[in-house]
Amino acid sequence: MRVVAGEYGGQRIAAPRRAGTRPTQDKVREALFSVLGPVDGLRVLDLYAGSGALGIEALSRGARDATFVDSDKAAARIVRENLERLGVEGARVFRADALSFLRGAARHGERWDLVLCDPPYRLAPRLGATLGPLLAPVLETGARIVCESSVKHPMRLDLPLIGDRRYGDTALMLYAAPA
Repeated sequence: MRVVAGEYGGQRIAAPRRAGTRPTQDKVREALFSVLGPVDGLRVLDLYAGSGALGIEALSRGARDATFVDSDKAAARIVRENLERLGVEGARVFRADALSFLRGAARHGERWDLVLCDPPYRLAPRLGATLGPLLAPVLETGARIVCESSVKHPMRLDLPLIGDRRYGDTALMLYAAPA
């Protein structure tokens, strides 16, 4: 797997070798960032980070910083290794359950401009109802949230939907922070 564009474009990144890990395909990442437009200066949260490919792509394209969250020990290790291999600074990696992390981040006043959410497809339909209310307090004004899930079982948040795209069996849902 490679970073698609930007400062780290063309460089390889590793993915965790575990059942259920499904790194976002290069063509889907390219399409996602085309839809998002410039991400320069944004604070990015990569939930269910896996390899960190989405957050690394954002950093490569000019995001100010990124926070990576994954509950799996191997995934958190791979994200750290990928960041180190690329020489990325301004990134934090947490091995934590995403929902617990969001509760703690809200208590500490953390805020992000862009949230990239790519949970295991089997969990996505059940997460939407819980995830939306936990995201709202950590979103900056004008923030956007991208959820990747299966077309057959999309993850729906109780936030304003501003767009959706389909790439094969992958659905990308784009949401806005509540007004």
